[in-house]
Amino acid sequence: MPELPEVETIKRDLEEVIVGKKITGVFVRNPKIIREPSLEKFKKGLSGVRVNRVLRRAKVLILELSNAQSLVIHLKMTGQLVYPGLGGKGARIIFHLSNDKVLDFNDQRLFAELRLLDDWRKLKFIQNLGPEPKDLDLKKFQDMLSSKNTRIKPLLMDQKFISGIGNLYAAEILFRAKINPERKASGLSSKEARALFDSIQDILAEAIRLGGSSVDDYVRLSGEKGRYKKYHKVYGRENKPCFICKALIKRTALGGRGTYFCPKCQSIR
Repeated sequence: MPELPEVETIKRDLEEVIVGKKITGVFVRNPKIIREPSLEKFKKGLSGVRVNRVLRRAKVLILELSNAQSLVIHLKMTGQLVYPGLGGKGARIIFHLSNDKVLDFNDQRLFAELRLLDDWRKLKFIQNLGPEPKDLDLKKFQDMLSSKNTRIKPLLMDQKFISGIGNLYAAEILFRAKINPERKASGLSSKEARALFDSIQDILAEAIRLGGSSVDDYVRLSGEKGRYKKYHKVYGRENKPCFICKALIKRTALGGRGTYFCPKCQSIR
């Protein structure tokens, strides 16, 4: 699933090409991904409106429209936005724009969720989200950790704790901070909490700068792949040597997800 860096990349790409343009028509090939309202109201509510602003909250895109409604897009596993689109058979939804180009929404597995809402802030998922990483300071982050007795890797992926971080970046963040994924959050020292805080900010910023990580179906708005994958240190590198200590990267299950780590650099001590 695209995580914060991928969704932020798409958000910035959209800002450059779609803000100020009108949606002149909507062609829907498969209505399954439209969660609300009805198909008829969805198409009618989007036709003839201008895109005023593009926002991101956690892993969700929000297009604020001139009719005071918002198009909320959760890409999930295989959702893609491509511009300029081809309007081909692979597109689940085709948005026709006032510049005579189209924005394609692709979703091979139909897991994505699109909603046209009067107020996106009232969406339950949005209301339950934890703070954005960029909105945290070190003191607040340390206080958040000290109250949690759960293991640090699942905690970083808990969207109610901190929003936008998923399996891939949690693994990379913990490796850079030299923290074993099975450590208890409340057991981290002040020095370790600071290292983790810095790692979160640095890893996410680097990934955004390189357009995210294309490990599955994620592509940028242009259809190009994100370039951060080649900088991964542990994710997807099971049984390959650590770039620092040469120990073999391990993969284990933690919180129901595959977890990659270096057993030497991230010793549980």
